[in-house]
Amino acid sequence: MNDVATQARQMNMVQAINSAMDVMMARDPDVVVLGEDVGYFGGVFRATAGLQHKYGKTRVFDTPITECGIIGVAVGMGAYGLRPVPEIQFADYIYPALDQLVSEAARLRYRSAGEFTAPITVRSPFGGGIFGGQTHSQSPEGIFTHVSGIKTVIPSTPYDAKGLLIAAIEDNDPVIFFEPKRIYNGPFDGHYDRPAKNWAGNADAQVPEGYYRIDLGKARTVREGDALTILCYGTMVHVVSSTVADMGVDADIIDLRTLVPLDIEAVEASVKKTGRCMIVHEATRTSGFGAELSALVQERCFYALEAPIERVTGFDTPYPHSLEWAYFPGPVRISEAIKKILKD
Repeated sequence: MNDVATQARQMNMVQAINSAMDVMMARDPDVVVLGEDVGYFGGVFRATAGLQHKYGKTRVFDTPITECGIIGVAVGMGAYGLRPVPEIQFADYIYPALDQLVSEAARLRYRSAGEFTAPITVRSPFGGGIFGGQTHSQSPEGIFTHVSGIKTVIPSTPYDAKGLLIAAIEDNDPVIFFEPKRIYNGPFDGHYDRPAKNWAGNADAQVPEGYYRIDLGKARTVREGDALTILCYGTMVHVVSSTVADMGVDADIIDLRTLVPLDIEAVEASVKKTGRCMIVHEATRTSGFGAELSALVQERCFYALEAPIERVTGFDTPYPHSLEWAYFPGPVRISEAIKKILKD
């Protein structure tokens, strides 16, 4: 982590993301922001609020509702030498842009032998927890981890969100930056019948106002323990932390922060210490990123494992609206998996 000493103030994740773009646009005139409603309106979640007024319509501009066009323009901008930060309003709408991301952005450096790059950072809110139904709640991160040439980043705190976004914007390769919208305004313990907590008094919400970065590919140990390792990211970091605290379990909680590049050294060290591994993510189970994590742990830590690897995930079904809290990996399912793995 590369920090620059500066005054800090309390921010939620939306404010931290806005601050990251503000800092980078002030530092680098080549940074531009584009997307649906990101300009005058400031984005559907207000993540780009005030940026157009401050930097003008040529650097923060609205686009038509065409995700393939947004990313196609961004790829061209990146090849030209700019550092575009396009927003896809919801991750559920990113699929029309897959051809541009997979066939163009991810391969540009390789196919041009390094002559051109695509230094674009695609921001998008993802995941459930807000009763958005099947078209506003998806978690498609696993798709992008499969594509060579794309980096995938998912923060879980305001402090991490700003530092990781700055690092992503500075990166010379395309980065998918998924923002867990359930925790935009505060942490979340997984109980739908409780009011959401805010970031007030949370150390992770003390965010430096100026420039700092958190290097991609470095996991964060949220909590140290010896009984088992729990690998998670995004919203699930808060659900897992709350469940473990309620159960009084001595768990190592690892917030991956970036899926690609993955901090496999941190994962391996933790699992070899505890001998047990559980993986929690909101995305569907089959071919989810948890499957890759499970394979890596099996390959690298087989002789240290004292129990089968457990996965707690979403189900292999479209995200339901009325049954969201049955789908969501909450405290009940996580605690049952913890009891099972500790019993083995």
